[in-house]
Amino acid sequence: MFYYYDPTFLLVIIGLLISGAASAYVNSTFNKFDKIRSAKNVTGTAAAQFILSDSGITDVVVQPISGRMTDNYNAQNKTLNLSESTANSPSVAAIGVAAHECGHAVQDQVDYLPMRIRHAIVPIANIGSTISIPLILIGVLISWNQTLINIGIFAFSLALLFQLVTLPVEFDASRRAVKILAAGDLLTPEEVPMVKKVLFAAALTYVAAALSTFLQLLRLVILFGGNRRND
Repeated sequence: MFYYYDPTFLLVIIGLLISGAASAYVNSTFNKFDKIRSAKNVTGTAAAQFILSDSGITDVVVQPISGRMTDNYNAQNKTLNLSESTANSPSVAAIGVAAHECGHAVQDQVDYLPMRIRHAIVPIANIGSTISIPLILIGVLISWNQTLINIGIFAFSLALLFQLVTLPVEFDASRRAVKILAAGDLLTPEEVPMVKKVLFAAALTYVAAALSTFLQLLRLVILFGGNRRND
């Protein structure tokens, strides 16, 4: 009954372990520095407003949203959305997260190319990730139609492309955030390295996501790439 063994499933397990480890690390790092109150008692909202003003950005609204670590910058409606764990907290972690999202607002202001590319490929990446597996399955079911299968694999690769483009965007946003915080008067010299640790941990989640998607793509290529029709 259980005669089929798929060794490529190990790739899925590795991807899950990588993603889980990255998530656990960012949570533990955030929790650690969320307990450290900034010496100057600056909240995430106040930090964001200062950074935006210091960067000459006047058309972005800072607003609170529900949830924990759901912070994001929306370039469409020019809003910087800070979660409950960030907006009103004066912790070093909250300031770091708020500053990172401000980094995205600065990227938007200066027309940062990788950010523009990421926005441009979002629609096709979403479509690709949605239709990829159905296309592969249909291709397998109709006499192993390799053309459909290859189109499905290509569609899935668009999700990986999106995540690869996301990496420089996220790392650059953190770099900008740390630079602004270090040059400003919001953190003490001792607190700046703490913020770097928080942002580095957050960046690892994007690296983990890209690695996990790559492993899934590799599995699809191994299982369905080429002319592997089972007669």
